[in-house]
Amino acid sequence: MHTLFKDSLQGKVALVSGAGSGIGKATAKLFSYAGARVAALTRSADEAEATCREIRQTEGEVIAIAADISNADQLAKGYQRVQETFGQLDIVVANAGINGLWAPIDEISEADWEKVFDVNLKGTFLTVKLAVPLLKKQGGAIVIVSSVNGTRIFSNAGASAYATTKAGQVAFGRMMALELAKHRIRVNTVCPGAIETSIGENTERRELDRAREPVEYPAGKIPLTDGKSGTAGQVAELIWFLCSDVSSHISGAEVFIDGAESLLQG
Repeated sequence: MHTLFKDSLQGKVALVSGAGSGIGKATAKLFSYAGARVAALTRSADEAEATCREIRQTEGEVIAIAADISNADQLAKGYQRVQETFGQLDIVVANAGINGLWAPIDEISEADWEKVFDVNLKGTFLTVKLAVPLLKKQGGAIVIVSSVNGTRIFSNAGASAYATTKAGQVAFGRMMALELAKHRIRVNTVCPGAIETSIGENTERRELDRAREPVEYPAGKIPLTDGKSGTAGQVAELIWFLCSDVSSHISGAEVFIDGAESLLQG
């Protein structure tokens, strides 16, 4: 990791959801390298502990929290543990989410729809809501991880539930940026494009040919990198920027990190 990050978050406490893999794991590790004490939250206790083991190998201070972000009681207990262990909270990264079912609208059941909304939107709401009492004590930063889907790209067949939740996260982030500004809490949203993570492996796809519209794109799906996807580490670095003091006057922003992919596909 670049020495730019070293000790840049010294004295801060950060909670990162979805810290078991991908963007969340990369962010938790970068924050620890930057000197923050980290709460690595994920639904799987084994995944949370695995991330913590990697951080402890570099002498980072970290705790594992297993909680379903759509369950208020579980999440509240997680925040209580942060308070009891570290005595403060300065940074929250609301990263956990699912792709859910991608299918034609008539194939999506009410339960399918609600599952995506429970995790992506209700989970983001609870992650922020329950953090606010701790953040109000000294101010802080919140970053919500949304997507280019539902914000700039609408051509991914069958992703109606997912895209709608991602659009909702952007609106929620703007609302919170204004509401929480008087408490010195900044709220920003990052919108990644194609990133090398495992979330796509957990996407259920059904009869997408029936929903897909024919679209032709110029050569080079991701213009900046000639088609190569971005990395979780690159997104983690953007999240670091938005949580660090160097972005102290930035709130209510959406930052796209996609190598200009969404400008080509929007």
